[in-house]
Amino acid sequence: MARAPGGFCYGAWMRPAVDAKRPGGWLWPALLLFLAPGGARAADEIQVYNAEINRPGQFSLQLHGNYVPRGRTAAAFPGGMVPDRAFNGTPEFALGITECWEIGAYLPYAVTRGGDFETGGGKLRTLVASPHAHDRPFFYGVNFELSDQPRLFEANHWGSEIRPIIGWRRPPIEFIVNPIVDVVLSGPRRTIDFAPAARLACILSPAWTVGLEHYADFGPIDRFEPRGRQLQEIFAVADYTGRTLDVDFGAGRGLTSGSDDWTVKFILGWGF
Repeated sequence: MARAPGGFCYGAWMRPAVDAKRPGGWLWPALLLFLAPGGARAADEIQVYNAEINRPGQFSLQLHGNYVPRGRTAAAFPGGMVPDRAFNGTPEFALGITECWEIGAYLPYAVTRGGDFETGGGKLRTLVASPHAHDRPFFYGVNFELSDQPRLFEANHWGSEIRPIIGWRRPPIEFIVNPIVDVVLSGPRRTIDFAPAARLACILSPAWTVGLEHYADFGPIDRFEPRGRQLQEIFAVADYTGRTLDVDFGAGRGLTSGSDDWTVKFILGWGF
């Protein structure tokens, strides 16, 4: 079954000396670069894209869900959602166009801490990636996303995301980075935020992968947020690839006061 993007993501300032020729010797320092100080919004999709896309003409469906059992008790902006005890999710629909091009759409939603169901507008995306990324030792791509969301989900209705994908795979090790840039397209202050994600994983078998994913939001690129207000979260994840169903599950811990203490996430995926 072909994978939709990121579908299953495989996502101290002083660094020790490493042997760059040793397999995986450079991976830990590279990952640690993303653990530096990471803005917050409703997170309907928490994943690291891996450049794997559907075959031409293939349709896929993924269901994303994220719950914050203990998190921030104040919204990140006036009128925004309080993360603590809120559930965010979205179905993701994707269609392969060519061997290197896929399009997709999202319909985000949330259940607030008070139990209210809220719709979150919509998102469209287009992804161009190296063909047959799953079979390549080095793979790459870029995803472009356009979103229109209500105030509860985003401080500004219109926004876009540019997500480069750079990955290296030498079983059993897989390392992927998404140096994401979020661009605000409406509102009085149209900022550009830097929100990178990274993944370091161990491929146990064709069906199972386990690893660590890190997500950050440093804030506007012209003036990063103070360290304590940045979003910095690290997840332990496990991925299962089956014949008809793929499952991704992760539990994340916030590393700063600007992050939620604990978040759990899942993704269910089907290809047709």
